[in-house]
Amino acid sequence: MTVIDFEKGDGLVPTIVQDAVTHRVLMLGYMNAESYQLTLDRGYVTFWSRSRKRIWTKGETSGNFLQLREIKVDCDGDTLLVKAIPSGPVCHTGSDTCFGEDNQPSEMTNSEFLFYLEDVISDRRNNPIEGSYTNHLFSRGLNKIAQKVGEEAVELVIESKDNNKD
Repeated sequence: MTVIDFEKGDGLVPTIVQDAVTHRVLMLGYMNAESYQLTLDRGYVTFWSRSRKRIWTKGETSGNFLQLREIKVDCDGDTLLVKAIPSGPVCHTGSDTCFGEDNQPSEMTNSEFLFYLEDVISDRRNNPIEGSYTNHLFSRGLNKIAQKVGEEAVELVIESKDNNKD
């Protein structure tokens, strides 16, 4: 495991934040050792603000928090990749990303869609959301999940047979 080198950049490490589901790059921030530890402890992405000269948790003002899913360290130990789930627009301008992009799944190939769907289902299982039908199925067990997948497969076959693209 690569050790984070907080000394290289005067105590700050560039931190790229990526949506854990859509894989879009959301923003760039900077972490120091304290904000890194707070991120791990609290589960919400926390940075060192270079302009305000203080620790700040993304979303503390706007309410648009970044819920931590994973942190990766680059090969040199001087850059972090944080995978997170945004609770709303990330940029202070109101844009989904700080690069002016929408953070919605774009046109995907069939295989990309299946990987996206797998990520969403995995995230629901690991991070349950109250009222989620997917979580409801997980709570009912494998037989209920298999039954639901079977029902959906039958509907897909019938619609495909009739060449219905809706």
